[in-house]
Amino acid sequence: MIELAGLTKRYGDKTAVDNLTFGVGPGIITGFLGPNGAGKSTTMRMVLGLDRPSAGTVRIDGKRYDQLQDPLTHVGALLEAKAWHGGRSAYNHLLCLAQSNGIASGRVHEVLETVGLTAVAKKKTKGFSMGMGQRLGIAAALLGDPRILIFDEPVNGLDPEGIHWIRNLMKSLASQGRTVFVSSHLMSEMALTADHLVVIGQGRLLADTSMADFIAENSRSYVRIRTPQREELLDALREADIPVTRSDTEVLEVEGELSERVGEAAARRGVVLHELSPQRASLEEAFMRLTAQSVEYHAHDGAPTEATPGPNWGGDRGKS
Repeated sequence: MIELAGLTKRYGDKTAVDNLTFGVGPGIITGFLGPNGAGKSTTMRMVLGLDRPSAGTVRIDGKRYDQLQDPLTHVGALLEAKAWHGGRSAYNHLLCLAQSNGIASGRVHEVLETVGLTAVAKKKTKGFSMGMGQRLGIAAALLGDPRILIFDEPVNGLDPEGIHWIRNLMKSLASQGRTVFVSSHLMSEMALTADHLVVIGQGRLLADTSMADFIAENSRSYVRIRTPQREELLDALREADIPVTRSDTEVLEVEGELSERVGEAAARRGVVLHELSPQRASLEEAFMRLTAQSVEYHAHDGAPTEATPGPNWGGDRGKS
């Protein structure tokens, strides 16, 4: 269990994380979402004791990270894909971590097999691709067989097979009762993976809810209808007291999840339907709607001008 209470981080006059309070529980995958600069990476760093909070607390099973004995056996984390010495082999990198945390050396072979790096275990990591680096970082996170896993953008650099593998790995870990906390910008992947969502914007909590409830609360559902008997269908819908929100020569739309009522109304009038399809917003659409006012960096068409200055590539400490 990860518990944040009033967690705040300031860099000078910049508040990167603003009074965050939420919990990440076991047995499910909790997705951590937010626009660039929302404070996701900073929050994860504070959970792991890499940044000191300006205010508030974060606890892992009731303790600060620096109070954990042999922390890799409690928490495994992937924050940066290439956080290792390039002159070491994959095996030696993991062996050093194992020895410093009281983990048996045999575990190194196990995690290398799990992530598919056995064949390159003795190769120097400086020659690893981004995808291989991700796999090595995941191996390090799994090394201590921890109950809590934290992944920041775990699918970066992975090919489709690798993405499918990490998705199933996280689901397997959660099914074992472990706590899985994952941040990603890939909404389509998060929609397939996460059970629960924590969403932040400009460092503040925007949502802490299930995936299904998040989409339902932050998106529009409607029924799309096409028919060659437009006027007859409009009469049928009026009789059934079903309001039409869009009506043109090609398509009719009815707000809400009313496809069954629409179909029944059309059947009573003998109206032919060429399409009757419920439309539900994706996670991406729901996310964009919720965070529209929290996006810190907006792209503009065309080259930067004095009125629309280009991005500042420096001085972004504290950004996600």
